[in-house]
Amino acid sequence: MSEIMARAKYAVVERADYSDIICEQCGSGERPGELLLCDKCDKGFHMRCLRPIVVRIPIGSWLCPKCSGHRRKRIIDFFKIQKSGDGKKKCNLNQDTRKRRRRPLVLLKKRRRLLPFIPSEDPNQRLKQMGTLASALTAMQMEFSDDLTYSSDMAPRSANQAKFENGGMQVLSREDMETLELCRSMSRRGECPPFIVVFDSCEGYTVEADAQIKDMTFIAEYTGDVDYIKNRENDDCDSMMTLLLATNPSESLVICPDKCGNIARFINGINNHTLEGKKKQNCKCVRYSVNGECRVLLVATRDIAKGERLYYDYNGYEHEYPTHHFV
Repeated sequence: MSEIMARAKYAVVERADYSDIICEQCGSGERPGELLLCDKCDKGFHMRCLRPIVVRIPIGSWLCPKCSGHRRKRIIDFFKIQKSGDGKKKCNLNQDTRKRRRRPLVLLKKRRRLLPFIPSEDPNQRLKQMGTLASALTAMQMEFSDDLTYSSDMAPRSANQAKFENGGMQVLSREDMETLELCRSMSRRGECPPFIVVFDSCEGYTVEADAQIKDMTFIAEYTGDVDYIKNRENDDCDSMMTLLLATNPSESLVICPDKCGNIARFINGINNHTLEGKKKQNCKCVRYSVNGECRVLLVATRDIAKGERLYYDYNGYEHEYPTHHFV
């Protein structure tokens, strides 16, 4: 039997009676409606005793933390992390950054440049950070995507052209492009930005800084499926982001992170009807033309302390999103 349990993907010997099931974490059998049974070892776990907390009953099979295999490999596979010898390239990029800082202060004051995020040095800490995001995406039945995605039944990539923007769109500078590419390459290597996704009973999933973040630091690109606004007029997705406001309204685009996305999906909005709500804002979304395509970048607007939650104004471009009920 032990060999079968070790080799089979799910091999459970069904019990005749499950009334004696207890939570392996807290040792209690109370709240049986919240007990999840592992499809491999058949042991019970309260949804709120698991870390991270499971907020919805999983659809299909579910494995407990012990039976879910090697956690590091699962995280690497989930985020499709690439192994590469970019150490030399990383060093050169850092040297370039230091060279740019030697320019006169007068030039630096003309335009504030994006700063790359600084990943946690401890690989285990980065693994923990990515694990919280993977758990949140899985709970929302989403796949991870760090780029915009296009589907045949939505808007084609050819529709995403910054030249269609009504009034024009600001172009991401060469220096900021280098910062964006550096952050992308770090993410592909598993050197993720220092954030964790936590679950709050009032706010739902939300994002916390796991290290100090400096003002003007690049946080993430807002990603998901690209679709025409006209196709989403009756959509109940609460996380759609404006991508393109075209001169012809029928050509306007939105980003829809309901099937795929990244950590930007879980950054909450402020209540911009109250002073206290406005004070919470510590990042903003900015639309740029990047190689001729529209992109939405999330950037820190002030220094963010470790443990502080991230918030931005959902109505940065249009004052149509109702935020009066936000905490």
